[in-house]
Amino acid sequence: MAAKDKSRTDTLVRDKPIIGITMGDPAGIGPEIAVKALVNDEVLSICRPLLIGDAGVIREALKQAKIDGVEINSIADPKDAMFNRGFIDVLDLKNVDLTKIKPGQISTHAGKAAVEYIKKAVDLALAKKIQAITTGPINKKAINQAGFKFRGHTEMLVKWTHTKDYAMMFISEPFWVILATTHRPLKDVPRYMSKKRILRTIKLAHQAVLGYRKKKPKIGVAGLNPHAGESGLFGKEEIKHIKPAVEEAKKLGINAVGPISPDAIFNLANARVFDIVVAMYHDQGLIPLKLLAFNKSVNVTVGLPIIRTSVDHGTGFDIAGKGWANPRSLIEAIKVAANFAK
Repeated sequence: MAAKDKSRTDTLVRDKPIIGITMGDPAGIGPEIAVKALVNDEVLSICRPLLIGDAGVIREALKQAKIDGVEINSIADPKDAMFNRGFIDVLDLKNVDLTKIKPGQISTHAGKAAVEYIKKAVDLALAKKIQAITTGPINKKAINQAGFKFRGHTEMLVKWTHTKDYAMMFISEPFWVILATTHRPLKDVPRYMSKKRILRTIKLAHQAVLGYRKKKPKIGVAGLNPHAGESGLFGKEEIKHIKPAVEEAKKLGINAVGPISPDAIFNLANARVFDIVVAMYHDQGLIPLKLLAFNKSVNVTVGLPIIRTSVDHGTGFDIAGKGWANPRSLIEAIKVAANFAK
């Protein structure tokens, strides 16, 4: 292959935000979807993508994805990125020994590397060297085996940015969802219910939609129990915590409605009655979302001092290394990050 001219500047993306994209677990589909996304015109037209990972793994991912005519620009600092078509700029941490990982298998080595990419991305974002972060999928067991006792990305980001008020939000074409509680066992969810927590989540939802869509949103707040508690017959959380939080939000000028029966609220959201739904727990919000927008929804951590979006799926160990992985969720996540960073 003829050498490419590394002095050429791609004027299409010169004034676009720099989005730091973490590679994810080296043994998963993260590297493959990253290279597929970073040669996609939808991505190249809206941002300057900087892949944070290991150049050796990315070279293997190009082979797996059968992508030809693309070169790796391995760098140690964002200022050395080229942002040219035909190249993938990799902020190369050189932290993967390819003999120690196997596609589709959990390993301590891969878990440690995945965490290091995230920490590097956070440091760059806090230093304003990149304008947003989009994270590839990690394996929670692998990172815990490596000694990092986090439930997932969110907890890392919160710790490293010293954030107190935050929430997981998911953007999709059918509707948006924000979670009042995140990775909690279902049996523990009721004891995490409080007026303060739910009001905080409603306020974060209001701020996020207002910032992204530039309009005051209508927020639907789900109940926790069947039929939103049926006036206390099926549970008291709606009376004790959810309704008081909604009433307080209204006093603050927020257009919130609820609590609404969980079996009805997502149909209303899908009909555009609400701009966003406040769900009380993980699966309450994610099951309807993934049913209607699997691989097309985007995870956004709201409340952070930096912009962070993510894919809505896992490491895909069952298909890792086979070249089959779909990059659509990552592409959508990068697009959302670029829009927030404008």
